[in-house]
Amino acid sequence: MSFSAADGRTQLLRVVAGAADRLAVALGLLSGAYELLDERSAEQLEEQIFRPVQVAYGRLRRTHSEFAARSGLPGRDFAPAPEGAPARGLQGLLDSAVSEVLAADGELGTLQDSMLPVEVGDPELRGGLQDVRSRLSGVSPAARGLMRTFGR
Repeated sequence: MSFSAADGRTQLLRVVAGAADRLAVALGLLSGAYELLDERSAEQLEEQIFRPVQVAYGRLRRTHSEFAARSGLPGRDFAPAPEGAPARGLQGLLDSAVSEVLAADGELGTLQDSMLPVEVGDPELRGGLQDVRSRLSGVSPAARGLMRTFGR
């Protein structure tokens, strides 16, 4: 079976949407973690972890919708994920959020390595993917640093 550019664009949008969904879940988990922290630690979580994920999520959604429009394919609505349950505890919420971020980054990295964005994409799409991955790169170390302040 031959691979068409339209199939490639559809596949690319599916992967980008899946990564965006993972970031939405991470944001919900981080919101739950925020509620468990004192004011100083909550500000640190917001600045070093939540905000980069939130900006990356917005950028990925925009990258998806703009590429879909340029490609003549249908866009998609992205629903926010529910807030993480406090019963999971701070460690559980942060670990799960970081896992979602790493999975989203991994999916985008695999997509970039596949050369599909080059074959059927465009410079704006490739730039958007790179920007998102760059914003996510500091999330895991920041989460580890925050947890160290609580002595695990």
